[in-house]
Amino acid sequence: MTTVSETPQKTMVISRRLRESIRLHLESIYPEKDSRALTRQVLEAYWGDGAVPRKRGRVAGNNMWSADNTYVITYGNSIIDGEHKPLSLLQDFVTENLKGVIKGVHILPYFPYTSDDGFAITDYRAVDSGLGGWEDIERIGREFRLMSDLVLNHCSSQSSWFNEFRMGHEPYKNFFFTASPDDDLTSVVRPRAHPLLRKVETAEGDKHVWCTFSHDQVDFDFSNPEVLLEFLRIMRFHINRGVRTIRLDACAFIWKEVGTSCIHLPETHEIIRLMRVLADHSEESIVLITETNVPNVENLSYFGNRNEAHMIYNFSLPPLIVHALMTGTSQFLNAWQMAMPPAQMGCAYFNFTASHDGIGLRPAESLLSDEAIGEMVETVKSFGGRVSMRQLSDGSMRPYEMNVSLFDALKGTVKGEDEHNIARFLCSQTIAMALEGIPAFYIHSLLATSNDYEGVEKSGHNRAINRHRWNYDALQEALADETTQHAKVFNAMRELIGIRTQQPAFHPNATQFTLHLGEKLFGFWRQSVDRTQSIFAINNVTDETLEIPAMALNLIGGERWVDLVTGETVGDAKISFAPYQCRWITNRT
Repeated sequence: MTTVSETPQKTMVISRRLRESIRLHLESIYPEKDSRALTRQVLEAYWGDGAVPRKRGRVAGNNMWSADNTYVITYGNSIIDGEHKPLSLLQDFVTENLKGVIKGVHILPYFPYTSDDGFAITDYRAVDSGLGGWEDIERIGREFRLMSDLVLNHCSSQSSWFNEFRMGHEPYKNFFFTASPDDDLTSVVRPRAHPLLRKVETAEGDKHVWCTFSHDQVDFDFSNPEVLLEFLRIMRFHINRGVRTIRLDACAFIWKEVGTSCIHLPETHEIIRLMRVLADHSEESIVLITETNVPNVENLSYFGNRNEAHMIYNFSLPPLIVHALMTGTSQFLNAWQMAMPPAQMGCAYFNFTASHDGIGLRPAESLLSDEAIGEMVETVKSFGGRVSMRQLSDGSMRPYEMNVSLFDALKGTVKGEDEHNIARFLCSQTIAMALEGIPAFYIHSLLATSNDYEGVEKSGHNRAINRHRWNYDALQEALADETTQHAKVFNAMRELIGIRTQQPAFHPNATQFTLHLGEKLFGFWRQSVDRTQSIFAINNVTDETLEIPAMALNLIGGERWVDLVTGETVGDAKISFAPYQCRWITNRT
């Protein structure tokens, strides 16, 4: 064992294995730096406030989570009333309505910011005073597993850090990535269409800073170890305030090298591996989730070899589910599902169907044809949605995401609107609940919120269409009226989630096989880790009434099979499905 002096009052005991693991990662990231000195700095940055590491790192396994792990995704001000702190209202809502149903709460960036609804941060150590304070965040963290964003790639151009950079002050003078307009940047993968570089005046003359997402969001330069060390300090600061799941926002872009794609570079993966080592050696149960809105194969790479993210967003799921329910065919959803590898032990898919962003289309590339994507985009536009574009290396534009409330995206099919909006929407959620992984529900999906056109008009941003702010009194009134779409969906979702969380076969790492039931049905079989429970999750993705013979499921004889959703016993006869009906047929209730 070796030691590191942490404070004048305390000495931290560090195992040689942990120290060497950190050093090797740092040596790969910064080969020209003194890796031993950097190791001491990393230990002091992450554990330098009195926290101590575990003697041994957590072993990756399926005991990190269970079937009752679920999340709700929300902004700190998704619920307001003009009188109380929004975070206080959020706590009241989730406690009164979701306690015992939802286990985790992901509060989207709640820090002071200047744009992009929180993702252009000015201070990583403060709570936006318009939302509340750290006491509100910590209160929610005591009742739910708290997920928080670590916005690694960039910060606000109006932050004190960037002002210090412009004035040439240490240590910030080298905190941000710069390039020349004469550099060859044609290989850079762009998620946006604006010019990549922004010219700014500094004490050392004009510089061109790198702006992946907007000119108000200036990218950091992680080739400077001080940037990494500062973010490790911020990680610890957030952990000390109750954060247990850390979302690494836009992490695919954090390492840049001129002349490359500047996405998924080896150093990026190495930084995440380093963070995984620190998380697994934390006394607190820390989970890392990477947010990489990219094609499926690229996204899967962030599991590493069970040594990078604990969870990855299942980004291909939203566009594929929407396509299946719009067109009435599970062809592409089935093909994708059959090709998806099971998550390794200690890893899990984060299954969502909607978020604060739009429905991403990059993850559907190579999974859906251009014609299929085009048809889906046009259908969404006919239902009041918007489309955001990205620029390709040749200067052409391509759809990047569909901006729409998921409830409104599913108000009909490619044939037009119909009467199956609620059933179709619930089908989308039921599929996500049953798939291998951990389900997460955007608050506006739980509430069946429609497109917010006023928000788009006021902000001038397409994404505002799915970022409605509910007046708390109006929300409570809507949920109390059982005839509203909001009450119908919310009550049904609570019931389904309640059923789901009690089933061992829905453990995030339980076995899953895709069923071959034809294109009108999307079905898969789940089996609990201990093999005592099987569930056949079968979903009608059409507006037709369908039937299948019970023998098509190969139900084990001598056992009583029951549909968990309806309570019906399934016999030897045919099994019927109403339009968009979902069944969870199990041998154990």
